[in-house]
Formats: sequence, structure tokens, C-alpha cells
Amino acid sequence: MAKKIYFQKDMECASLEDMRKLQSEKLIKQVQHVWDNVPYYKAKMTEDGVCPEDIKSIDDLYKLPFLSKADLRDAYPYGLLGVPKKECVRIHSTSGTTGKRVIGFYTQHDLDLWADCCARALVAAGATSEDVVQVSYGYGLFTGGMGLHDGSHKLGSMTIPMSSGSTDRQIMFIRDLEATVLCCTPSYAAYLGETMAEMGMSPDDIPLKAGIFGAEAWSEEMRRDIEKTLGIKAYDIYGLTELSGPGVSFECEEQTGMHINEDHFIAEIIDPDTGEVLPEGAEGELVFTSLDKEAFPLLRYRTRDICRLSRKKCSCGRTLVKMDKPKGRTDDMLIVKGVNVFPSQIETVLINHGYAANYVIIVDRKFNTDSLEVQVEMTPEMFTDSVPEIESRQRELVDGLKAMLGIKAKVTLVAPKTIERSEGKAKRVIDKRNI
Repeated sequence: MAKKIYFQKDMECASLEDMRKLQSEKLIKQVQHVWDNVPYYKAKMTEDGVCPEDIKSIDDLYKLPFLSKADLRDAYPYGLLGVPKKECVRIHSTSGTTGKRVIGFYTQHDLDLWADCCARALVAAGATSEDVVQVSYGYGLFTGGMGLHDGSHKLGSMTIPMSSGSTDRQIMFIRDLEATVLCCTPSYAAYLGETMAEMGMSPDDIPLKAGIFGAEAWSEEMRRDIEKTLGIKAYDIYGLTELSGPGVSFECEEQTGMHINEDHFIAEIIDPDTGEVLPEGAEGELVFTSLDKEAFPLLRYRTRDICRLSRKKCSCGRTLVKMDKPKGRTDDMLIVKGVNVFPSQIETVLINHGYAANYVIIVDRKFNTDSLEVQVEMTPEMFTDSVPEIESRQRELVDGLKAMLGIKAKVTLVAPKTIERSEGKAKRVIDKRNI
């Protein structure tokens, strides 16, 4: 029997014409649903002078107003709910920017479609019903655990609901239960590989063949490091609590971008300053419209993620548009001395110089002048007490970072295991400026 490479081939390989027709039909229906059931968004449409009759196809999408994190805060908790509370069967939540949490609501229909999206991601990573999927994302309010959990169930794979933490037990279950697919944050995957090496284990000692890693930014250099230490192929996955969770887009075997599930989400790239829709291939802010969500139907939601879209033919056969791995975010991008700095740029320099992805970026401001410091762990192999050698390595990184960023950063090398480990999202940036 030929290996299954699609979960829902009709949608994953649909022609552009058929997909646009489907998106237009769904968009018209969704706009009417929001107009009828979400007074908050209806008011925004009215303010912009647009009504459902103005939306005749996806070509009219630009007429609709944007939604942002500020709207989610202002409408908290139920202001953007699109169905009666009694029809909601679950919520998920993530931290907000002002203390109030972002809450996503789900009907059973919403959960079923989300599971389909995650099942597509698993199949694209080579999973089948014969695989054992270990889900090591956090469970609970965080979307990561439940999303991949339900996707694995949909696929028919045996699912290990590990959640995060208990690293020794994670490794034990991978070995004893013969887990073949690992789902967690990339920083935790790196930590698992690091812990295995300390235990004297090699990739040959575990049955893993693939990993699906998301929920935080990670570089191509970090991908290669994880693939080497765990002996797997590492796939990226993208999602937001506001839209559903992981599975909005996913990587295939080509690993050159993440296919967006266009039958459920319309993606746009806009100029983050003007809101103008940019052409394919242009870099800008990613905006999503959910076409099927009943409980939390967001239209033109500004993600703040910076990336590009491409319809270049993919070797996997999927016709779904691809998004690049986000370069950074407009709201967590650091501006230091007037220069845009993304943590992923710093990580690239560090890993290219042989350092593991264990670092902290500290930004401060003294006497009206910004300062940038990067604290970096030395690997056990390079650890030394020699001050001249440490200073030499620090100068190399200072030069490498200046070449990448265009500004000078202070670099402090610290001993292995000095920087606190994370079992969830790694905290990379400490900004001490009051801005």
C-alpha cells in the first residue's frame, strides 16, 4: 500500500480557482454570521461604511476593518463571541498584553475542524495511524497540547498525552512506548536532546523519526541542531489561540515554508504602518480571516507576525499557499538605537559560532542611550576558565552580531547550565527600558 501523504487531499491539493471559489462562498457566509451575531464587529463595519452586501467575493476582503489584540482586550471576555455561550464546549487562553487574557471559544464544530488541521500537519510530517505520537506541549489553557492531541486522535495514532516537564519520564516513554513523533516547543526539543546526551544516549537509542515544533520562534540553525541531536526530521507548525491554535499552517517534507489551510483561513500580507494589502512575495504583517469558526469568528485579524507568502509549486503536491517562518513580530521586535532587532537574528549568529540555543537578550537604557547585552551559555566542550580565551570568543560574537544587526552588542559568556531552562516557551528577552 502506498504511503499516505495527505489527510484531506481534495482540499490540500485543490486548484487555485476552486479554492478561491470556496473561500468566497465561505467569506460571504461568515461576514453575514458576524454581522448578525457579533455587535462589536458590526459596529466597526458600520463605522467603516461597509455592510454584508458589499462582500461578494474574497476580492472584497480589503473592505472589511481589521481586528487587533486591542480589540480583543476591549471586547473581553464575551464581546466577540459569535454564538450563545451554551453552544461553546471549550475555551483556550493565552496571556494578553495588559494583564487580561486572550480567550478563544470553540463549538464542537470548531474543535472538529481544528483537529482536521492538526491531522493534516501530522500526515505532512510522515505520521500515519501506525505511529505513536508523544504530545509534550502543555495541556490546559494553552492550545498546543489539545490541538495536536485531537489531531493525533483524528488520524488514528496512539497518543501519549505527556504535557510538558518530567524530562526523564519523557525520555523513558519515548523509549519504552516507542514514540515515533514528538510534538513540543523547539526549545524543549533542544533540551530533550541535551538531556539525552548527558545521559550518554544517542539518537540511535530512541525510535523518534519526526518532530512537530511550534509556539515560539526558532531558526534554521536550531532546526539542524535538533535534527542532529534527536535523529529526526523537524517540522514547523504555526497557529494562534485567536484563530484556533496550532495547525493554521504546517510544514511538509520540503521544509521551505508552512502550507496555510486556506479552506479555513484566508491569509493577507499588509504594510504594518498603512494597512495596505501587499502583493505576493512582499514582506509584511500577516493577517488572517477565519472562514469556518462559529464561536470566535475573527475577520482580518492582525497577527503582528512578519513574513511572506508564496504560491511557488511545492514538491509535496499541495497547492495550499505557503508562509515563511515568521521573521519576527511587529510588537516584540526590539528597536535598539533606532535599529530593528529580531531575536532570531541573534540566535542565528550564536548557533553559527557553535553555541547552543541557550541565551538571554537584555536591553536597557541609561543616560538616554540604549544598550544591548547577550548572555550566552558555553557548551560543555568549549567551557574554560581561561579569561583570555573567553574574551577572545566574546569579541568574535560581538563582531558577528554587529555584522548581522548593524549595531554593537555586549556579549557575556556564561558557564553551561547557567541560564534557566524552560519546559514551555523560552523567555529570550528582558527589556528593562520603560518604553
